[in-house]
Amino acid sequence: MLVGLVADTHDRLPVVEKTVKRFNEEKVELVLHAGDYVAPFVIPKFKELKAKLVGVFGNNDGDRELLKKRFTEHGGMELRGNFAELHVDGKKIALLHGSEGELLRALIESQNFDVVVHGHTHKAEIYREGKTLVVNPGEACGYLTGKCTIALLDTEKLEARLVELI
Repeated sequence: MLVGLVADTHDRLPVVEKTVKRFNEEKVELVLHAGDYVAPFVIPKFKELKAKLVGVFGNNDGDRELLKKRFTEHGGMELRGNFAELHVDGKKIALLHGSEGELLRALIESQNFDVVVHGHTHKAEIYREGKTLVVNPGEACGYLTGKCTIALLDTEKLEARLVELI
């Protein structure tokens, strides 16, 4: 299965639209958002996704109750809280923002997950630690690095690649 990975959209609506368009073009079947939407008005921009969206909170997400409400207003969207464990294609995936460094490190070092997806640092990177593939899709917003990035995860090959949007 092809899974779209995104984090740190930070209210940048034009980039959210480009993200959704790219994920639809790639025919992803699932999208994982590692948090920092920031404001609830961002969530309706994801309604054009042709895949299910599962997200978690980031440290900059403000009105969490309204964010949850916006997620429930659109079918195919699920906001799990601060952490989500997903089973996709027989692979165990951890999804979190990553602002709690010790927790992120412990999840990676535990080797209990095939994939750990996180954001927070705004640094796009893909690496393996033991059997665990670690993916930070970078910052969709592009505010810190000037690069708007997302990632695509192939669960069959257990490989990911970064995609620059702008």
